[in-house]
Amino acid sequence: MFSTPPLLAGSALERPQRDPAPGKPLERWAARGLGLLVRPCVTTPWLFRPLLRPLRREGTRLEALSAAAFGTELAGLRQRARRGERITVAAFAAVREAARRSLGQRPYDAQMLGGLAMRHGCIAEMRTGEGKTLTATLPAATAALARVPVHVLTVNDYLAARDAAAMRPVYEALGLTVGCVVQGMPREERRRHYARDIVYVTNKEIVFDWLRDRLALPPGGHPLHRHVARLGGAAPPDVVLRGLHCAVVDEADSVLLDEARTPLVISADTATDPLQQATWRQALDLAAQLHAPAHYTLDPQRRVAELTPAGEARLGELARGLGAAWASRPHRVQLARQALAACHLFRRDIHYLVVEGRVQIIDEATGRVMPDRSWDQGLHQMIETREGCTPTAERETLAAVSYQRFFRHYHHLCGMTGTAREVAGELWDVYGLPVMRIPTNRPMRLRRLPVTLLDDEAAKWNRVTHRVAGLHAAGRPVLIGTRTVGQSEVLSAALARAGLPHSLLNARQHAQEAEIVAAAGQPGRITIATNMAGRGTDIALGAGVAEGGGLHVLGTELHESARIDRQLAGRCARQGDPGSTELVLSLEDGVLAETLPRSTALLALLPEGRPRTWLGLRAMRRAQRLLDRRHAEARANLLQADEQEAETLGFTGAG
Repeated sequence: MFSTPPLLAGSALERPQRDPAPGKPLERWAARGLGLLVRPCVTTPWLFRPLLRPLRREGTRLEALSAAAFGTELAGLRQRARRGERITVAAFAAVREAARRSLGQRPYDAQMLGGLAMRHGCIAEMRTGEGKTLTATLPAATAALARVPVHVLTVNDYLAARDAAAMRPVYEALGLTVGCVVQGMPREERRRHYARDIVYVTNKEIVFDWLRDRLALPPGGHPLHRHVARLGGAAPPDVVLRGLHCAVVDEADSVLLDEARTPLVISADTATDPLQQATWRQALDLAAQLHAPAHYTLDPQRRVAELTPAGEARLGELARGLGAAWASRPHRVQLARQALAACHLFRRDIHYLVVEGRVQIIDEATGRVMPDRSWDQGLHQMIETREGCTPTAERETLAAVSYQRFFRHYHHLCGMTGTAREVAGELWDVYGLPVMRIPTNRPMRLRRLPVTLLDDEAAKWNRVTHRVAGLHAAGRPVLIGTRTVGQSEVLSAALARAGLPHSLLNARQHAQEAEIVAAAGQPGRITIATNMAGRGTDIALGAGVAEGGGLHVLGTELHESARIDRQLAGRCARQGDPGSTELVLSLEDGVLAETLPRSTALLALLPEGRPRTWLGLRAMRRAQRLLDRRHAEARANLLQADEQEAETLGFTGAG
């Protein structure tokens, strides 16, 4: 069982990364049982409240120092840290003072508690709007002062660049250097940024850089080869990372869990085969001649298709004489399953976009496109063929790792998020990370309005348009959350027909994200957004908006995870500001209709009103819990397979 070790400068720098051994089943169950006893004792912020008083005293002393004296104090603090002394209180006070002098922002007690939780290896659950960006500087700078390389991980390039630029003055006031690695950055430039004290980078970029480094090492090599080569005077391997020492993970539940259902893979293009392209077209043609449920069944949650015995027989008849690719029964069935999935389970503007003749996957957790990702086993090429795009070449896997195994290589792992309590058990079981809920700095002023449940999507969009028109006339800004790109564009067209000016933020408009979010809190502003606006974004209220009731958040569909819904609602009522939120749903919404179709049919028999709304909401929450369990099982299966592969490769000397 993995547990986060104390962050000590010496031990962390001597070993570039940890090598966690996969735990045996009995060990995992023992650790899980221990967690049930330990977690309640280590997840209360009262543990760190006694440190607030000495922090205040130290802060008062530092505030009275001149700029020169403060610089001398920092030099002494760095020396103490590098000698291995405990400097948490002194370092936190120094970071707080540096933030006050450089930004005019002084972290308040709730932020200090969040920083202390992360410093001690926890996930700090801080409500949206509590200033997590500034909170991250506390554990990050404390580790960096001890010469420990720090990675601050975010969910997208926009947030990485924004947070690095916003917090740079704090770090520079402490004598620390800051880097930022984003997609498309050349390898040599990446190496320069990773050489700095604190690096802001997305989870995907750092995993791919780590995999490329592994490929650059000798076969069966280890990151220590780099240090051995340097000591021996030889040229070190072409690697960019200095190791995996300390990670502060923003939106930790999204990074560590939501995106951990699929492994990250580095692959190389294979030669394009015209015969293979013809096979993809044949597979789609044959799939069109099969009929459900006689020939196949579909699982929308797992997005897989299964052939029935009758379907396999029918496929054999249809494929007779089509060539060698269809002669093998297992290969024939696999082609048909992928073709059926491409035709029936993956939808344009929901699961992918077509951009300049290329199919680009949409990340359902963030709402953003992933131009460097593709589905495997011919699925991506079949979707491209169906969309009339030129199929890309299939790719050969060179290296792969799951997020779970990657993050367990860090010496010190911690994080923060607004939504972690629902997955606290899994974070403990997989990463050994307890979740600590941090109280808000100011009392919340969020008003939750009654849920509306309508028969179909047409009625839902009409109700949303009418509701938004009233709020717009009253001068209140409105943020409307949609689940997919397609739904956001349908609603945009409805608002345009009603003469309501608005902004649209989805995977097509990601380049304008900063401007759209910055204006979303202005009086009368209407913003439609997918869950791109659900994480990491800060909507500031314009003049007079707070007096009028604040930002109103209107959700139009529940997501697969209730945590994403909570993130969207958290866009309003931040830092003591007023705000309101409501849900307008329909019986055709995907979470319910695809997961519990029988419940949908029964609810449709009831008259519209409060009883049906109550039952419908309960059914949707049940569907969300069911999907959460399925996703957790998928992550557990992936981790088990990844550990088994690592153990096998390690035994053979190939890992």
